[in-house]
Amino acid sequence: MKKVLYSLFIFASATLFAQKNTKVKFAVLGDMVGTTTLFENQKEYVQSKQTYKASNLPQKLKKFSFIADQGLTEVKSKNNVGPLDNVSLAQYNEQNNLPKDTPVIIEGYEFKDTNMRIFAEIAQQVEVKDYNGVKSVFITTTAK
Repeated sequence: MKKVLYSLFIFASATLFAQKNTKVKFAVLGDMVGTTTLFENQKEYVQSKQTYKASNLPQKLKKFSFIADQGLTEVKSKNNVGPLDNVSLAQYNEQNNLPKDTPVIIEGYEFKDTNMRIFAEIAQQVEVKDYNGVKSVFITTTAK
């Protein structure tokens, strides 16, 4: 009986830490991930935005389908604007002394491709926590 309760506790802990934050809506500019809030605050850089439902993603955005639960916004920047600060997820792992290929959790969404780049400004809180028995970087996009 103790083993069952212990197993249930571990499962509940893992799912609690990795619950998806459905209030966060992701946006993509090129191959870099941000949030819609980031681009609402950076209107001077935005030429256009197009929001897609998860079921209607264009082919070029299919690789981001795992973060499209609440839809996905494709952002196009103005031509005369350089890229915003961005960083690869592998770099977050390296900064936290973890293997480069360890999946990174952003708002409960597991990013397995650590070559993927995110806009640095969305990382409001970065912590290392246990995720399914592996130390992983957890990124929160909203300030607490």
